[in-house]
Amino acid sequence: MSGDRPTMPPVRLPSDAELARDALSAPLFARAAKLARWAGEGTPVGAGGELLAGQLRDATELLGLDDEEDGTAYAAEAWQLALDTGLVEFTENPDAGAADADADEPSGTAVAGEELATLTSGSPQDILELWLGGLETVLADAAAPDLGDLVEQLTDSGTGDIDLDGIDWNPEEEADFLDGILGNLYLLTALDEGSAERPVPLPALAASMIVPDDMDEPTDDVLEEVSDAMMRLDDQFRLLAPTGLVEYRPVDESLIEVVDGEGHIRESVDGVTSELPEDEDVTRYGMVGLTPLGVFAVRTRMLDAGIDAPAVGDLAEAGAEELLAALPNHPGTAVRDEAEMWLARRTPLDAARELLAAARGADEEAPGRRLACQQTLSLVGAEAEPALREVLDDPQLGGLARVWLAEHGATDIPEPGETMVFWLTIDTIAAQLAAEGETEELQGLVESLVGRHSGFFDAAWKVDHPATADVLEAMGRLHPDRKTAKEARKAAFKARSRA
Repeated sequence: MSGDRPTMPPVRLPSDAELARDALSAPLFARAAKLARWAGEGTPVGAGGELLAGQLRDATELLGLDDEEDGTAYAAEAWQLALDTGLVEFTENPDAGAADADADEPSGTAVAGEELATLTSGSPQDILELWLGGLETVLADAAAPDLGDLVEQLTDSGTGDIDLDGIDWNPEEEADFLDGILGNLYLLTALDEGSAERPVPLPALAASMIVPDDMDEPTDDVLEEVSDAMMRLDDQFRLLAPTGLVEYRPVDESLIEVVDGEGHIRESVDGVTSELPEDEDVTRYGMVGLTPLGVFAVRTRMLDAGIDAPAVGDLAEAGAEELLAALPNHPGTAVRDEAEMWLARRTPLDAARELLAAARGADEEAPGRRLACQQTLSLVGAEAEPALREVLDDPQLGGLARVWLAEHGATDIPEPGETMVFWLTIDTIAAQLAAEGETEELQGLVESLVGRHSGFFDAAWKVDHPATADVLEAMGRLHPDRKTAKEARKAAFKARSRA
């Protein structure tokens, strides 16, 4: 991975073995496997490999779906997935004529396919590859137009031709829209703002693809577009949920009305299109989140498309330079997870020495590296103490070394000079500004620092640090007291003049 910020934040993934178990237990995949075993050494089927009416009833009963309203459709979907993935193989009878193809008569034979053995003797990677292949066929179905619209087109045209413009469907746009939706779900998951446990409201997800970022209040036309997208996504997520890709709570049927043969959201979605609304009633509009298996699938598709989509643990074998360059861009708990995986492959003492060496520097990213170094070293035990003592006199590392030693209960820690204290302060604030910007938390730190040290700015502007002037200017913006803010700006001017 390059030193640039990755295209996507890293995600945490279970092991391949856990993901494979999830794939095998996904309802659609499990049903397909059961039907493949049922097909056995030979089952008569129709012209396209589809189950005949009587067999479809048997398959529906075998799957325990005979009491469900759409049980027959679910059984047919499972059989089609078995065909698509090679769990079932179909051979057409060369003697079958056109008449047989039109009637409910056998036109070929389906048998359990070679891929069925993969489910019991294949590696987790083999199972996941098989599942991904099946998922691609379902994604293609999800992006396809409504079958009823196609039939109506063929009936009305009388020519057998389909006018895609007439059914308002562009295959590339539809596939791109669904990919974008899954990408947004993936991003929310990576940022710990969405998952199967923290589902995202469907209006917010649809709005993320439609409402312009600079639009404060969506117009009626935009809200109508969001509503239409929600109905499309509701159909698509209902189709995708059985694959194990997403956990989905559908739109409340009472909110849907049919106008001119098309479904619409009866009530306005205005007010529920913000990023993550807290109103409990928003669950009626649909809630969706990627499962761990879904995160794996979307990441795999992104990697295949050439998108940089790292996973936590990718840096476990990397050098400390690469680790410290990446951690400032990691979200939330991913920082700790990545650091722990990296440390697990090294002794505490070797890890500390490698980290400290990589943390040095006067470039713009150096403060972020040192903050990441400090965060990673906080996970290392007392065995690393010799490495920290070795850098006590280092002007860039001596301050953080003293902090670490004090936190680990070490004795005989030499007092830092004022120069080192102020340098560490500027370095820490520079790192936090780069990572999170001017936050309320940083404002509180600035107020505390200035309040504890009389004449803070008289000393701070003299600090020989590349970020001194920028930090002092930021402190002037952050401090609520006008007089103190003015002192900070004056100190920043002095620092720039000195530089």
